[in-house]
Amino acid sequence: MELFDSHAHYNDEKFDEDRDRIIKEIYKSGVTKIINAGYSLGSTKKAIEIADNYDFMYTTAGISPNDIDNFRKEDLKDIENLAKNKKVVAIGEIGLDYHWNTENKELQKEVFISQIEIANRLKLPIVIHTREAIYDTLDILKNNKCNKNGVFHCSPLNVDLIREGLKLGFYISFAGPITFKNSKNADEVIKMVPLDKILIETDSPYLSPEPLRGKRNDSRNVKYMAQKIADVKEITLEEVARTTYNNTKVIFEIKEK
Repeated sequence: MELFDSHAHYNDEKFDEDRDRIIKEIYKSGVTKIINAGYSLGSTKKAIEIADNYDFMYTTAGISPNDIDNFRKEDLKDIENLAKNKKVVAIGEIGLDYHWNTENKELQKEVFISQIEIANRLKLPIVIHTREAIYDTLDILKNNKCNKNGVFHCSPLNVDLIREGLKLGFYISFAGPITFKNSKNADEVIKMVPLDKILIETDSPYLSPEPLRGKRNDSRNVKYMAQKIADVKEITLEEVARTTYNNTKVIFEIKEK
């Protein structure tokens, strides 16, 4: 059984002391594909540098809504140039976040739309971060079509988002919160999403699933999300692993060697 972690951050400083060892152990555990996600200019460069060391790792290039404090217009051109790298499979993570940032909503929207335009020029999908900004996010996506669609990463467990996101053709990626004991709507939204539209991720090193909450997360834990989906949909873990692996290859147009 092979698993695909569709969103992790091995460019994070929490992996600086043991990154190579952990990544090699992850591969040996059966997680044979990883997308190492960028979220700023610096983290995108680092993600690409790391992915160049591993045949089974890919990256995204983008500026997240939480990383635009010192935004310059030139950064968008730099992201576009980085996204031409053969390891980059999407523009992301991009989107809106009104939990951490409420004073710069218009700038968030502007940067989000600009990066959708980059994705369209480069014929890439997008990876969306949205937090407490669901309706503005959906409004932008409806009025600024991404030609290759994309993924709601670490998708909020919001029924309206799931319904409208699926209508727009997006995939839904589930992370650790679906396993949390206090998680609302997890079973309901998992049931809403057709199996052929589900991805799984860890968002490492954050959001460790039950029973590992509070510990540093890594891609070996993606199996907990797969098991939760299998339990809710009453299918085998192997079917979830196989289907989500293939789904991730499809949306990011990853060809097996």
